[in-house]
Amino acid sequence: MRDHVDRVQEQWRRERPDLDPSPQGVIGRLYRLVHALSDEILAVYARFGLSEAEFDLLAALRREGAPYELAAGELADHTMVTTGGLTKRVDRLIDRGLVVRGESPGDGRRRLIRLTDEGRRLIDEAVTAHLENEHRLIALIDPTDADALREASRRWLAAL
Repeated sequence: MRDHVDRVQEQWRRERPDLDPSPQGVIGRLYRLVHALSDEILAVYARFGLSEAEFDLLAALRREGAPYELAAGELADHTMVTTGGLTKRVDRLIDRGLVVRGESPGDGRRRLIRLTDEGRRLIDEAVTAHLENEHRLIALIDPTDADALREASRRWLAAL
């Protein structure tokens, strides 16, 4: 089955026979796949009124277990954002009643971010829908292909 990437490669081979466009067969398709999967995933988050960043932040707190809190710096590390970027996200979630900001009992300088009951309820529903969606997306390919892709992508990420 020919696709867009095949056509692009053929055009490059015709126009620049001195170049080898074969990496596009993998990288070009992965790039297109990332965008298609991202659209599918973000649509689920949107059903819960969450952006990707907000979902990631709430999920990081939920994965910590009770009392579902992290220091601001740790939360920034878990979500791969700066503390400045985190502040804006946290403020939006506070306004929605999904998290609260507090001080560490042992160190008043240490700021803690904690899920509220409403935040926990929302992220539990959103994670359930997210994983159902991921199962649906993976089921679009043969299980053997999914296993091969899982292992190949793990090795490739480790190499980078």
